[in-house]
Formats: sequence, structure tokens, C-alpha cells
Amino acid sequence: MKIVVIGAGAVGGVIAAYLSRDKYDVELVCKHKENVEAILNNGLRVQGLKGDVIAYPLAVLDVSQISERPDIVFLATKAHDVEEVTRALIPYLHEDTMVVPLQNGICEDKVANIVGRSRTVGCVVEWGSTLTGPGRMEVTSDGRFIIGELNNTNTHRLILLKSVLDRIFPVVVTDNIYGALYSKLIVNSCITTLGAITGLNLGDMLKMTAAREIFLKTFSEAVSVTRAAGIRLEKIGDRLNPYDIELNHDEKKSKLSLSLLKKNIIIILMGLKYRKLKSSSLQSLERGRSTEVDSLNGHIVDMAKQLHVPVPMNLRLISMVKDIENDKRKSDPDNLYQIV
Repeated sequence: MKIVVIGAGAVGGVIAAYLSRDKYDVELVCKHKENVEAILNNGLRVQGLKGDVIAYPLAVLDVSQISERPDIVFLATKAHDVEEVTRALIPYLHEDTMVVPLQNGICEDKVANIVGRSRTVGCVVEWGSTLTGPGRMEVTSDGRFIIGELNNTNTHRLILLKSVLDRIFPVVVTDNIYGALYSKLIVNSCITTLGAITGLNLGDMLKMTAAREIFLKTFSEAVSVTRAAGIRLEKIGDRLNPYDIELNHDEKKSKLSLSLLKKNIIIILMGLKYRKLKSSSLQSLERGRSTEVDSLNGHIVDMAKQLHVPVPMNLRLISMVKDIENDKRKSDPDNLYQIV
């Protein structure tokens, strides 16, 4: 089986390293020359919860350098690069190649519009890792993959894909992949964007009352949008029902209630479990690159406009992240109090 991973960041690098270690034929496409050189000279190095791994996949700079047509392509680029990379892939795919987007946003439809729905498989990544240097990653939180066909059917190729990804983390096959994707999108619109705004890891951030207040408001706006769109959200991490932490009408006005306290406790526990998780958008800012806020909160805002659902907190977060991207402010916990 030929596997190509496009993107040598926190997720793509971990996937390429573990599959290479298990003797899969893996090629890793990295658009940054320093990453290619580091991997070819020193290997992919992964540390963290699953132990230390050093692997030596073939690393190349461009899709055009792939040695043969792959059976599986894992798209681990940033969301804003997905369409360009997917178009470049077309000449190098065979009829049955599976193309698996791994982004934080909803990129499955964009990919399917280019390579076809018959080639596209939905995937949610529920574990965390951090890029610590060229060719170096740290796995910071345990978790699982969720995979599913875009038409919500079960197919033999999902069994094959599951057997591959099970080598890295446990895999769940779902018949509601969009529900799982939107649950992940909503969570990331809170934690990934707030991480970029505060400059904090998840554990430190969610200890702050102001962060939890913004989290709940942002989360509740997004759930309202998906409800208006007729999307049934799936549980997060197989335990957390997103509807259980959506603010009701009274909670939006009150800061003191037993139900609101319970929701704050749920978020604090989430912060404890994933305390070392570092926002991918914060990692991008630290490397002088743009964030994925347009594919996260921006996606929610675009849907909200079509469905006439108010989302003022999501709009405020987008504005603040854009200020940070444009060097008008810095990532700092004090930003939270300006929003509140």
C-alpha cells in the first residue's frame, strides 16, 4: 500500500512517523525546505504520551515529486491551503485513491468538489500534538480518529482505512461524519481561536473565568447555527454531548446558577485532560504565519449569515485574531477582558 502524507506539521508528521515505523510505504510532502532537510538527515522524531519514535519516510518538497500513485493521501495542510494542494494532486491519483482531509475546519466538501466524492473520506482528529521544530513533534493528548463516508454509508474501504489509522490511535467509524466534523469545528472555534488570542496552553487558559465565559458564548452561538442548518452534532471524545454545554436563555443573562456552574466544571475538566494542548493557530502565529480562523469561526459566521442567526461573539473573536495577525496587538490573556 502506498501512502502519501501532505504536510509535516503536528498532525501530518505524527501520522507519517508512526506509519513509517510500522513499515508502510510512506512519502511525506513538505513545502518548507528546512523540514525536508531535517527529515532526510535526522528522521521524523516524535515524543510524548506514546513514547519516542524516530522514522525515516521519504520526504519531498512538492506533490509532483511523488514516486507513484498513492492508495491513500492524508491531507494534513492548513485549511487555507487545501484547495490548491488538492488540485495539484489530481494528475497523481488513481481511480480508487482515498483522499482524507485532516484539517480543523470543514474541508471535505472542498476536496470532494475537486477529486470527487467517490475518492473523499471524512476524518476527525481528536488527539493533540505540537510541532516543536523541523521534523519534531510532541504528542500532548490521547484521543481517537473518527472516519466516515460523506454519504453516511459503511464501505469496505473504511475497514481498510481503519486498519491503517488504528496503528496510531483508535478509530471509530461513524454514519454521521458531518455531525462529528461540526462538533470538532465548534470546539476548535473556541479553544484554537482563544489559544491564539491568549497565547496560553489549553489547561492554563480554561482555568480563567473570562475564557470560560467566552468559550460558552462562542460555543452556544455555533450550536444554534448548526441547529438552524439541521445538523445533528455527535458527542465529543465519545463522552461530551455538545448540547449539554449549550447556554440556555436564562444562562445567557445570569452568571450565577447551578446549571451554569456545571457547564463551567465540564470545561475546567476538559482543560485538565488536554492541559498541554497548544492551539494550532497559536503555533502558526509564533511561526509568523496566518491562522485558520476563517475556516473555523469564519465558517460559522458564513453559515449564520445565510440562516439569519446572530453570532456576535464569533465575529468579535475573528476581529481580534485578525488584529494579532496584522501586528496590531499581541497574543495575551488580557485580550479576554477586552472581549468580556
